[in-house]
Amino acid sequence: MGRTQMTVAELESYLDQLLSIRQDATGLMSGLSDAQFNWQSEPGRWSMAGCFDHLNLSASRLFMPAIDAAMAKARAQGLRSNGPFVYSAFERWCVRTNDAPARMRFKAPRRVRPAPSRSIDAVRTEFLRWQDELGERIKAADGLDLRRAKHRSPMPLVKWSLGAFFQLMLAHERRHIWQARQVRQNPAFPA
Repeated sequence: MGRTQMTVAELESYLDQLLSIRQDATGLMSGLSDAQFNWQSEPGRWSMAGCFDHLNLSASRLFMPAIDAAMAKARAQGLRSNGPFVYSAFERWCVRTNDAPARMRFKAPRRVRPAPSRSIDAVRTEFLRWQDELGERIKAADGLDLRRAKHRSPMPLVKWSLGAFFQLMLAHERRHIWQARQVRQNPAFPA
């Protein structure tokens, strides 16, 4: 893969997780038709397309803008550190509850609810682009103080650490890839 050694080991872990997510998602979406990708086990349940479309919308509308803002503030304020970093109990709890397998159900905010039907090629291309962009941001965060660099979260009145944003985005991706796998493994999934 040809990565250079990062000074912050935590970021190396995020890149490893990102690679695993990318490989898992690519394998899960391989060999599917648009009809299979958009199949729902019952009305109101998300299809595989819904899971991945939601991840794309979450990346573009929630996570990436917040990550970019936290990184910009850290640079502007000279917040640098090589860690180790410890995040708040609330941030750690949120990461755990958003990871796979899903233990709690959440209603997705309207702005990140998936479209009723999407082309697998379009969704996969967009998903892989967001994975590339997240990887670039993780690399660019090397040397920044991942705990003190903060930005307002999508939840009102809460500020999140940059490192916790990375953890939450990765956990959120694992959660919905797990959900998409449950759809594909459903006995009624179309052959």
